Amino acid sequence: MSDEDRTPPVNQWKTLDKDLKRISRIEVGAQTVSRGLVAPGVALAFIVLAGLAAALLMGGQSGQILVVAAAAIGAYMALNIGANDVANNMGPAVGSKAMTLGMALILAAVFESLGALVAGGDVVNTVAKGIIEPSALPDSTHFVWAMMAALLAAALWLNLATWFGAPVSTTHSIVGGVVGAGIVAAGFGAVDWGTMGMIAASWVISPVMGGVIAALFLAIIKSKVVYVDDKIAAARKWVPILIGIMAGAFAAYLALKGLKHLFKISLLEAVLIGLATGIACWLLTIPMIRRQSEGMENRKKSLKSLFSLPLIVSAALLSFAHGANDVANAVGPLAAIVHTVEQGDIASQVGIPFWVMAVGALGISVGLLLFGPKLIRLVGNEITKLNPMRAYCVALSAAITVIVASWLGLPVSSTHIAVGGIFGVGFYREWHSEKRARDLGINKGKPVPIEERKRRLLVRRSHMLTVAAAWIITVPVSAGLSALIYILLNWLIA
Repeated sequence: MSDEDRTPPVNQWKTLDKDLKRISRIEVGAQTVSRGLVAPGVALAFIVLAGLAAALLMGGQSGQILVVAAAAIGAYMALNIGANDVANNMGPAVGSKAMTLGMALILAAVFESLGALVAGGDVVNTVAKGIIEPSALPDSTHFVWAMMAALLAAALWLNLATWFGAPVSTTHSIVGGVVGAGIVAAGFGAVDWGTMGMIAASWVISPVMGGVIAALFLAIIKSKVVYVDDKIAAARKWVPILIGIMAGAFAAYLALKGLKHLFKISLLEAVLIGLATGIACWLLTIPMIRRQSEGMENRKKSLKSLFSLPLIVSAALLSFAHGANDVANAVGPLAAIVHTVEQGDIASQVGIPFWVMAVGALGISVGLLLFGPKLIRLVGNEITKLNPMRAYCVALSAAITVIVASWLGLPVSSTHIAVGGIFGVGFYREWHSEKRARDLGINKGKPVPIEERKRRLLVRRSHMLTVAAAWIITVPVSAGLSALIYILLNWLIA
């Protein structure tokens, strides 16, 4: 047979090429699909490991199955806290390009875990914020079901909110869960409606306070540093003052939200700690800012670098305080379940076993690394454009708002404060841009056209409506889910 006879026809080569291309496309598609399943797979593995750890530590004790199920639900809740809530601390820093997304994820994971493990507290209230009195529930079994229903409902709502791209309050989620299960278990009279009214008021108080304080500091920076002739000289004077205010605010913030778990501290003592820290940092940063600003051009762009490092430090401190405070949303009900199963009674406060705290701390970090980037990008980039100066104002407002709210005795949400701060600087930018354009038009004798004014809108209204709607329905939705889960649990064991 000749070589020509052994050579496949041209049509066969074309068919073979087409088949190979199809196989290649299938491989690419399979890889794309499998990449999307990695994060859910790792999350599921973490939940299973938390359940296995609980089983080993319980060692065949009575009620082991309940604790294993509760540990898995607590791990799921912690994952969702990391995916949703931590974005509020890191979003502004990433959006302003003070740090990369990868750096933010690592920094937040480390400081969230440190905050939870070092200052997360040895004792937590078994029922969030005193919403339901444990003695109002029929018995310890129903208390365990109520806590499990509240945890699972809050976690499901957080998961759904993260999927929709809405930053919501984990504290409000767990409160709603406790209310829903509590009403079904003990009736409407068991709910402290006065406390619920204060929580509802915080939906407005938190973002408004955060927005106003952030806008106020941005106004100071613009008037005292940005829009002056000698920007570098102004920065050398004002940046150390602003850093001192930040250091003092965060020292008081950490004392109130984190260190209080290690030792008892009053609001006055926290303020004095903040005042001393602020003065010290102000004096220390004067020569540092002078050296850093040497040789800088007298332009706005040069000023941004002076705020980058303080912004990174503030994001780390916010993550530490968040880990210390909000880990209780995941481990509080879980610790209550473990105590009730082991001791057979309902306590108003319980100690937290180390393994329970570890589940919460690690879960928040794992959830952040797997699912956090979506909301970090939304908070940092999609509501309004941030630079280090604007993001610095948002971080500063978070610390100051918590202190002011504590002084006034008002319940506030760190999520609402941070997002409110972002909206605050965005709306201030709109107002300031409009004012400058109007002044320029008056000077030139030409009014600014309406079309031009609309193009200057610097806050995305669609995100504002989405976030506001999510905040309003958080407690009702988590309460409804919790009530249904509690009814289902009781039906299954009846």
